[in-house]
Amino acid sequence: MRTIDLSPLYRSFIGSDRLASLVDAASRSESQTAYPPYNIELLGDDKYRVSMAIAGFTTEEVNIVSENNTLTVTGKKVPAENDEAGKKQYLHKGISERSFERKFQLGDHVKVTGADMQHGLLHIDLERIVPEAKKPRRIEIGSTPASHG
Repeated sequence: MRTIDLSPLYRSFIGSDRLASLVDAASRSESQTAYPPYNIELLGDDKYRVSMAIAGFTTEEVNIVSENNTLTVTGKKVPAENDEAGKKQYLHKGISERSFERKFQLGDHVKVTGADMQHGLLHIDLERIVPEAKKPRRIEIGSTPASHG
């Protein structure tokens, strides 16, 4: 395994504990399986869509959670009652239909704005919504700092 020296980055970041957690999360995400396949689209300025191929799943079998800058999509396949407890006989089974968990690391201020499922594809819409207090502001030179009393 390669080791990467991040010390030059730490010199230019303030509050670099966030950077360390992102690197740690990225290294953990490398161990995820490739199932289910997905696309990430840029729809416009600060608007994104994650599309996942989840053929065979119903909306009741899929759970989407956004927490602490992580989007987690899980699918738990429930056997149908008419499946006769999995006694179907396949000549070829190419549709996986197995349970899954897929995690996506979200940038700061990225929020899930909606989700929809059509034709075996789950679409999750995201948008970066930066609060006014977090937007860049111009600092005048010679401005007086607030009193420290």
